[in-house]
Amino acid sequence: MRISELSRRSGVTVPTIKYYLREGLLPPGEPTGRNQAAYGEQHLERLRLIRALREIGGIGVAAAREVLRTLDEPPVDAHALMAPAHRAVIPPSTGDPDDPVWTDARAWVGSWVAGLGWHVDPDAPALDRLADVVVTARRLGYTDLLERLPRYATAALMVAEQEVVTATGRRDPAAVMAAVVVGTVLGEALLSAIRLLAHEHVSATRSQDPADLGIVHVSGDQTT
Repeated sequence: MRISELSRRSGVTVPTIKYYLREGLLPPGEPTGRNQAAYGEQHLERLRLIRALREIGGIGVAAAREVLRTLDEPPVDAHALMAPAHRAVIPPSTGDPDDPVWTDARAWVGSWVAGLGWHVDPDAPALDRLADVVVTARRLGYTDLLERLPRYATAALMVAEQEVVTATGRRDPAAVMAAVVVGTVLGEALLSAIRLLAHEHVSATRSQDPADLGIVHVSGDQTT
């Protein structure tokens, strides 16, 4: 197909497609003439993946390039796919390794995860991100959030068991890597959206009974 057809079918503008070609996110098409090329279904699939990474996952061009490079040359072992996939989609930690407050939180997070009995790489980027959350929660005085960590862990484990089984069930390493990356990106967005909907549902349900929220209504000389 010509680039105009590729644009129409993918929903990506021609200038953006050309930008992705220049940046190496999209492989070049087959030359058909001067300044012209033909593109196939693999280009369409790649564009759809790029859109998911960029628009849904909010991943930058450099990170998306690394994801796609790993997809093109995936590790053989299914478990080994997790590390590059997570490193690609997890935002860099904002913690300062020289800050004793952050290093204390990082050590606490490592001990907490180890206490769960989870098999996690000590250098997993998610540990640093969790340490960032712990530091921020402590500074803001939201330590009650940290008290709910065991419940978060239980819920996360249930979700992870389903996602990992689905992703690693594929035989082709490239398909496994794609499932891990896309599943992580879309799953994060999916879980966040459902969580917000659940917040609204629980809030609306509880607000039907003011006593549940500890609300006191004042009407005239009477207080209820």
